[in-house]
Amino acid sequence: MQRFVARRVLSEANFLRVQQRCFTLAAADEKEVVNTDTPRPPVLPPFPYTPPRYTGPSGDEIMALRKKYVMQQAPYYKKPLNLVDGKMQYVFDENGKRYLDALAGVSVVSCGHCHPYVEEAIIKQMKSVQHTTVLYLNHTLTDYLQALADKMPGNLKVFYLLNSGTEANELAMLLARLYTGNNDIIALRNAYHGLAPATMSTNGLRIEKFNIVQTGILHALDPNPYRGDFGSDGKKYAQDVQNIIDYATSGKVAGFISETIQGVGGVVELAPGYLPAVYKSVREAGGVCIADEAITGFGRTGSHYWAFENQGVIPDIVTMAKGIGNGSPLSAVVTTPEIAEVLGRSTYYSTFAGNPISTTAGLATLNVIEKEGLQKNAYDVGSYLKKRLTALKHKYPIIGDVRGRGLMIGVELVEDRELKTPLPKKVSDEIHERLKDLGCLVGKAGLYSNVIRLLPPLCFNKEDADFLARALDYTLWNIRSVESSC
Repeated sequence: MQRFVARRVLSEANFLRVQQRCFTLAAADEKEVVNTDTPRPPVLPPFPYTPPRYTGPSGDEIMALRKKYVMQQAPYYKKPLNLVDGKMQYVFDENGKRYLDALAGVSVVSCGHCHPYVEEAIIKQMKSVQHTTVLYLNHTLTDYLQALADKMPGNLKVFYLLNSGTEANELAMLLARLYTGNNDIIALRNAYHGLAPATMSTNGLRIEKFNIVQTGILHALDPNPYRGDFGSDGKKYAQDVQNIIDYATSGKVAGFISETIQGVGGVVELAPGYLPAVYKSVREAGGVCIADEAITGFGRTGSHYWAFENQGVIPDIVTMAKGIGNGSPLSAVVTTPEIAEVLGRSTYYSTFAGNPISTTAGLATLNVIEKEGLQKNAYDVGSYLKKRLTALKHKYPIIGDVRGRGLMIGVELVEDRELKTPLPKKVSDEIHERLKDLGCLVGKAGLYSNVIRLLPPLCFNKEDADFLARALDYTLWNIRSVESSC
């Protein structure tokens, strides 16, 4: 038991020193002077929508029923939010208060809440046929997959649709084992791929596991540029994968699975050069390479449509979910025709695979991302937001790192910047509470929940980025004396 009584997260003396200094930030070819004045309470940008008056049950009533009927699934905040309406990058509570949704249902609402084009397409399909199963023909499935195939590199052209990222990763691992005839799969520490038995075994976080039998998975060093032993040297981390193949397997593996930017693990982008070296080792050991694009796909990283493209590789299997259908339950596995053939050795069936409403939502989402230039917007606005947040890092020692690509950004909070000691959870939780009270919803990530995770809808704009940065500035300035104990 350790008690933090005398110690303050950010002391008054620290803040006085900050106020007396002027930090500069090198950004591109210019130097930006960081404003060290006392921040004012932020104001949400104007938005031309007022939700209808809510007449349903209160948040307290819903919470009482959740405690009675819902397993686990504890809400985010001390006083849970009852969200009853949403429009584009904003959501509204039961009292009509507006919030900037910088989490988007954990990267699910890619185009924006109730985007009119997606909404109209779903309603039109619902008036036609809602469900058929893949036992029958329906053009919505092939219309969608033909469009999705055009977004894939190489020979990744054959799909299987499911309902969640967990299901997609389970199938990807099954395909790897069937195709190669091998069993061992290499995953990463700090990774997250789902919570079914096989995918749970790949998770590299104790907070994402149950104490059940988990076999056939070997975990390699996390190529974390901020906390890892080798900094940003991807090839040195990749050597650990080769060592695992040499010393912990028969020399043959079924495959390797990874996110390119770890989401639940704290928005950790794999060190440059890591995946090319790992893919080479894995393929030489008879394995296939799986890219988990559940969070990072569909233009979220800005520079590329798929995050693995940032590392210059083409996987053998790709899984995708979350933002794939702008909120509809939908996921997909895509692979080559040669690998896909092995699924025909027995019966593999999912009742809701290719559901017409979900595939219609998927196609509408693809069209909106393309027509509205949301990938470019993710790059432009994400770069702008990251610059604003990096400026705050120079202002507040509590910010240890700002990282990510496009509109997938992490802000890691630390108690000691030099030692990189994670900020105590109680303090991180208080920061989230205060951001919520200001009208800004963000995510928590990392083993110690000390990373602010930003995954807004791709329609997020620079005015929203300014508000978010001001909200964090105001919150950190005023969180001087939060005491915590553990």
